[in-house]
Amino acid sequence: MYFQPPQDPQSTRLGEFDLIQRFFKMHSEQMLAANPGSVTLGIGDDCALLANQANEDMAITSDMLVEGRHFFAGANPGWLGWKALAVNLSDLAAMGAQPLGFTLAIALPSADPHWLERFSKGLFAIANRFSCPLIGGDTTAGPLNICITAFGSTHKKSAIRRSTALDGDDIWVSGCVGDARLALAALRHEIQLPLVDLDAIESQMHQPVPRVELGLALRGIAHAAIDVSDGLLGDLKHVLRQSQKDAEIVLDQLPKSPTLLKQPLDLQRLYASCGGDDYELCFTAPTHQRTAIENLSTTLQLPLTHIGTMKPMKGSEPEMTLIDHDGKKLPASTIDTFLQSFDHFA
Repeated sequence: MYFQPPQDPQSTRLGEFDLIQRFFKMHSEQMLAANPGSVTLGIGDDCALLANQANEDMAITSDMLVEGRHFFAGANPGWLGWKALAVNLSDLAAMGAQPLGFTLAIALPSADPHWLERFSKGLFAIANRFSCPLIGGDTTAGPLNICITAFGSTHKKSAIRRSTALDGDDIWVSGCVGDARLALAALRHEIQLPLVDLDAIESQMHQPVPRVELGLALRGIAHAAIDVSDGLLGDLKHVLRQSQKDAEIVLDQLPKSPTLLKQPLDLQRLYASCGGDDYELCFTAPTHQRTAIENLSTTLQLPLTHIGTMKPMKGSEPEMTLIDHDGKKLPASTIDTFLQSFDHFA
């Protein structure tokens, strides 16, 4: 499951430019030769060049993964390669942006060919899946740290923002939430989970699938959106703040996998509401779009669940009301627990 990469006696002889050529530039050139898209110049110069259309906006996002903070020491490098790009593509998806390309800055404890081979394989597996080529970056020696900047395009002024939710909007979430946190709890030995159940959900933690197709399809349907990275309700709170709205959420309507549903109700609620690392999309849309969203769910073969409603903001700060399956409001002390989200400096 987790291992320390073997140290190759030749690793210290692998220089920076050899490393870039062997594990990154060659794969990037193969992608661009097959489909250059908007990339007019990739790896090899001082900057990459992306063609810009007059009727488009450029979407840019950066995410960093730090060993010991975002992943376990000795984690599977193929999974790391996949996830490092997936979290950035998820941000693009939330804004309805089409991926164009990405840069990679990585600090490595050593230039270990075995580790790099697996890392680059995972990285380019997801890059090819979403036609998002590597177009530049940097490498250096240091504690393992992976930073990706991804670029996407949206039609002019049509990006799906956090600040444009409207009163009465339905609140939706894609897929299931809580499995990544459940897998993490099992790996940390916080709970006991049968191996068959861990196998069923572990990929949600290590190899999340960004909802790029959904984000593109929500253009013209969704009013606002955010990707679920630090916890569903905590992330939704960002939408409330920027849109200046309140919200009412049916807590037991949050979509959960069969594996999470085996757990006690309190644990189900906690992990689904604030577990994080789900990389699903939470979005708002007017009620007249319900049929379109249901049809979209069928077309994409992706569950889309209506979990609540946007309300006019009554106080000086946005508030979220949580309702159980009987329609009863949960007490404020309980709500605070479910609104917690991952803090990168806690």
